[in-house]
Amino acid sequence: MNCEIITIGDEILIGQVIDTNSAFIASELNSIGIRIQQILSVSDKEQVILDAISNAINNADLVIITGGLGPTNDDITKKTLAKYFNTPLVRNPKILEFVTNLLERRGVPMLEINRSQADLPENCIPLFNKNGTAPGMLFNTDNGKVLISLPGVPFEMKALITDEVIPWLKRNFKLPARLQMTFLTTGVPESTMAVRLTDFENELPKQFSLAYLPSPGLLRLRLSISGKAVDEVKLLFDEQCKKLENLLENDLFGYDEDTLESVAGQLLKTHKFTVCTAESCTGGNIAQLITSVPGASEYFKGSIVAYSNCIKEEILKVSKTNLDNFGAVSKQVVVQMAENVKKIFNTDFGIATSGIAGPTGGTEDKPIGTVWIAIASPRTTLALKLQLGEHRGRTITRSSLAALNMLRLEIIKIVEKTVEKV
Repeated sequence: MNCEIITIGDEILIGQVIDTNSAFIASELNSIGIRIQQILSVSDKEQVILDAISNAINNADLVIITGGLGPTNDDITKKTLAKYFNTPLVRNPKILEFVTNLLERRGVPMLEINRSQADLPENCIPLFNKNGTAPGMLFNTDNGKVLISLPGVPFEMKALITDEVIPWLKRNFKLPARLQMTFLTTGVPESTMAVRLTDFENELPKQFSLAYLPSPGLLRLRLSISGKAVDEVKLLFDEQCKKLENLLENDLFGYDEDTLESVAGQLLKTHKFTVCTAESCTGGNIAQLITSVPGASEYFKGSIVAYSNCIKEEILKVSKTNLDNFGAVSKQVVVQMAENVKKIFNTDFGIATSGIAGPTGGTEDKPIGTVWIAIASPRTTLALKLQLGEHRGRTITRSSLAALNMLRLEIIKIVEKTVEKV
């Protein structure tokens, strides 16, 4: 079964709003074996919408539309769908009752414009939107195709996809079994990883696919398999997953929705370690990532953003000699930052960064993108130099992730050494 997704709204076309709906819908449908063959964004113009719907229904088994279902005059999707399917709008008493009760609970007066939300094309199957006033609509076409229209508000759309659309599709269509897992790696460029996995890819059975999904500091590897029944593909899928895990070794830090900060945080929590940061070029970004994880207060003590040399000297007690002789962006300075912040906060680990994020400040010896990272641990102090290019945002992101990965690997090494001693 294949699908086309249409997002409606001028705000998307002019860049005022980023279309995150399509990504969510595509991911959810892909997980149940439905193939997305096109995603299209169109303006709030009747003829444009009609043309998009007509083309999509001709080309796909399933069409999902988001946007244009609000109560205002610029929301024309519902009327356009009624025109396309040549059906009148009819007030649905159950939807009207739901909208009335919803607005009463929110303390919002019921206006005629709100009542019109219950006016639906007569031939549609209403999909109750428990989070808003605009119901979803499902249409079965004469040639066996399905069109589903959903509100554009992301949290309303997501609930409808999860609670209404996916269950309906599973009930009404025999969908192929599909299993997939995303392997999360860091520190290895995409091209290097592709060479490493050449034999693995060449030996994959034909029903498998492996996708490379790079982003600054991270590389996601999505392994997928499709088949007639879950029982038939599960054993084969598990076997290939294990092969891939073995090839990735310690470059693999998690799966699917994991993050480096959550994985490192779980290691800290499990082994009752604590951490703090001293950040210069990353400006507190590492601390922000760590504290974005619920429960981080169990292992994170605090941070010093030492952007100027005087703060490095006065607060972190970095020696003036090192700053003068080697500069703020140096192994000597970043090691002192990590070791001294660890002492200040009395933690097991101290993370430090110092670098030239740009777009100015680089020299011949230390070009823009030069970053030093240090991790002071109960075992030793590690330092790493990176050359990350001239994009300021990417440098900060990649430095932060590299520091968290250094922390992750050092915890693993400490735990392994402890097990060996026992």
